[in-house]
Amino acid sequence: MELLSPMHLLIIFLVALLLFGPKKLPELGKGIGEGFRALKEGMKEKPAADEQSKAPSAPAASNTETKS
Repeated sequence: MELLSPMHLLIIFLVALLLFGPKKLPELGKGIGEGFRALKEGMKEKPAADEQSKAPSAPAASNTETKS
């Protein structure tokens, strides 16, 4: 049995329509779409950040102060 058959999607849509109303539903869809886009962009940027973190960095300066 397929998890998301067209009938299941229709039922989910109708329940969401009843819960949130026809005015709120487009706003929710827009928010979900923006979230997916941000996730996709973040996943594209992650490998570039990993390459920078793998680059050798300068050794940290040691603290040579003495306490009195």
